[in-house]
Amino acid sequence: MTERLPLHLISGFLGSGKTTLLQRMLGAPALGDSAVLVNELGEIGLDHHLLRHIDGETVLLRNGCVCCTVRDDLGAALKDLLSRRARGEIPGFSRVIVESTGLADPVPILSTIAAEPSLRHHVRIGRVITTVDAVNAGLQSRQQPEFASQIAVADRIVLTKTDIADAGTIAAAMAQLRLINPGAAIDRAMAPDLDVADLLAEPQTSAALSAEASAWTRPSARFQAVAAHDAGVQSFCMVFDRPIDWVTLGIWLTMLLHAHGERVLRVKGLLDIAGSDYPVVINGVQHVMHKPLHLDAWPDEDHRSRLVFILRDLPRDLVERSCLAFLGLVPAYA
Repeated sequence: MTERLPLHLISGFLGSGKTTLLQRMLGAPALGDSAVLVNELGEIGLDHHLLRHIDGETVLLRNGCVCCTVRDDLGAALKDLLSRRARGEIPGFSRVIVESTGLADPVPILSTIAAEPSLRHHVRIGRVITTVDAVNAGLQSRQQPEFASQIAVADRIVLTKTDIADAGTIAAAMAQLRLINPGAAIDRAMAPDLDVADLLAEPQTSAALSAEASAWTRPSARFQAVAAHDAGVQSFCMVFDRPIDWVTLGIWLTMLLHAHGERVLRVKGLLDIAGSDYPVVINGVQHVMHKPLHLDAWPDEDHRSRLVFILRDLPRDLVERSCLAFLGLVPAYA
């Protein structure tokens, strides 16, 4: 089977800097073999970069990037892009970058890839990058329910407008992001050493995957207290000393997401599976569960299972009691 192309998603509220970040990505030599899907090509101000128009909805940039407009249906746009690539009508590309609309919950985009058979055999979900306006993060989190979803699904967060925000506002925004999504790396858009290509970099070895999963799920003080967040969002980590039965966990997670999927913003785990010498990484966003990753090494001597949850308006104790009752395990919080 041909290796599937990663689809990376750039999410974030209106005015948070998504388009500016995308412009920087399109100028990066390392990302020259990218295909980009946006709502309107005119919004990203590419005129000075254009080599030629392929048609009314597609342009080819000087560094090799292909940019296309998504009108309504992302799935249809992706299928068309892949078909044109196969027919040689557009240059080859090794990744797809999608810029979502500012008011969008990013989960439906991820669901499109996971649920569409003709897509998931060719495209897989890569990195989710969320831009956050440091000046307005507090207000947006209180007024816009999509804000928490955009933060929770992020693998990397890019904090923007730090040049016009005071130190206290930036610190408050950082603390807020850590409460919603303790596992995501946070970068500053204004940092002189920000490598935009690195934002999309994925671990290429089992050891790197294991280390990343360990960092995401490592028990620490920030996971232990329920986050008193305006949007009703809380994150916490469950740690287990005994191996977990893979089938039983799968059944429980299926039941949890079926009943409360919209309120389970994120679940991620590094698991010690009964009968296996090596860990398994799981990663889910609301109703979407990615394919489990079976690793060939643990990152360190701690072989306990760790499950991280980011919930919205769903009591922590309900999830914990249900999990413990179903798995017959006792948590061992560090």
